[in-house]
Amino acid sequence: MPRTRFAGKLILAAALPALFAACSMEPDISYSQDVKPILEQHCLSCHQSGGSGLEVSGLSMVTYDDLMKGTDAGKMVLPGDVEGSNLIVLMEGRANPAISMPHGSMDRVPAAEIAIIKRWVAQGAKNN
Repeated sequence: MPRTRFAGKLILAAALPALFAACSMEPDISYSQDVKPILEQHCLSCHQSGGSGLEVSGLSMVTYDDLMKGTDAGKMVLPGDVEGSNLIVLMEGRANPAISMPHGSMDRVPAAEIAIIKRWVAQGAKNN
C-alpha cells in the first residue's frame, strides 16, 4: 500500500471520534430564549419583589444575576453540576415535599421543561 493511502486512513481514523462527537452534541440552551420563559411561567410569581418566595428564601428570579446569586442560604445553580444544583433538586421534588417547587397548589414544572434547565446547567448555565 502506498504511504499516502496509509497516512490518509490514519488521519480519517483519528478524525472519526471528533466527527461523531460533533454529530451527537446537543444544541446550546439559551438562558433568554429557553430558560427564562420557563422560570417566568412557573417561578416568577413568587420569586420577585413582593412575592412570598423572595420573602421566605431571599431568591429573586427576576434577572439572570438574581438567579445566579442564589438565596440567603447559598447558590441555587451550580454551573456544570446538574445533580448539585438546588434549583433542579427542588423542581424535581427530590427535596423535602414541603419545599418542592413550585410550592403549594401550583402545577409542577413539566419534565420536558426541567430537562431544558438541566441541559442549560450542564452546559455551564451561561447568560446567553
